[in-house]
Amino acid sequence: MFRGSIVALVTPFDAEGVLDEQALARLVEWHVEQGTHGIVPCGTTGESATLTFEEHQRVVEVVVEAAARRLKVIAGSGSNSTAEAIDLTRHARAAGADAALLITPYYNKPTQEGLYRHHAAIARAVDIPQILYNVPGRTVVNMQPETVERLAAFDNIVAIKEATGSIAATGEIIRRCGERMAVISGDDFSNLGLLAMGAVGWISVTANIIPADLSAMYRAWEAGDLARARELHYAMIELHNAMFIETSPIPVKTALAIMGRVEHSLRLPLCDLSPASLKSLRAAMADYGLLKECTA
Repeated sequence: MFRGSIVALVTPFDAEGVLDEQALARLVEWHVEQGTHGIVPCGTTGESATLTFEEHQRVVEVVVEAAARRLKVIAGSGSNSTAEAIDLTRHARAAGADAALLITPYYNKPTQEGLYRHHAAIARAVDIPQILYNVPGRTVVNMQPETVERLAAFDNIVAIKEATGSIAATGEIIRRCGERMAVISGDDFSNLGLLAMGAVGWISVTANIIPADLSAMYRAWEAGDLARARELHYAMIELHNAMFIETSPIPVKTALAIMGRVEHSLRLPLCDLSPASLKSLRAAMADYGLLKECTA
């Protein structure tokens, strides 16, 4: 159901820091044109932590409307409050999203039993396909393969975005869950490697700026052209590095601003790249050929 190159979409703001709905719709249209298979609004890359509840809902609505069923929309609807996550997930369903992406509760540091009960409660409350999101580098909690296996018993928990960076843990999830739980890479560096292990695609930060190339890499893999997939993978490495030169999504949003696709506008506590990091980012973009058509 959910496979291929899926973008973790940025949320554009105007120069005053207000949600820019027109820029958001243009980004969705660009991804349709570039062959992106799916789109995630209101994830970490979309600065969901600083969106108001109303903004969060509106971003999902705009993306669903702009996508017009031409690609899958997986709405970020997680929270460290189970009740709030249920509310956001209900809205995602009502807005017409194809699925919901649910991050493990951050800051609370729940136990494995708490993680199970949190996701089980959302699965029981909202009849929409749900994708778990395990990213301990952001949340400080790591959902263990045993917990993922328990949650795979729910028919509407269909996949997990794995961003642990652990090949062993990801492999254990695939071994335990098999076809009951699709695995989606949540770390651009491991995209191709996880496909080889049985993953079905990725949710990517770098796809914000090179969507066609990441889609092409998936298509090459799907066609059995491993040489081409490898070629694309290694060509992207320095760009992947640049996307995380400082806290994401600062670099990717800066890159999109350089490309003229969004205003250079971040919400505190995120702030501008340091001069040294900006220089490195521009160098990586230039090496990849992304500065040729830039407007800024």
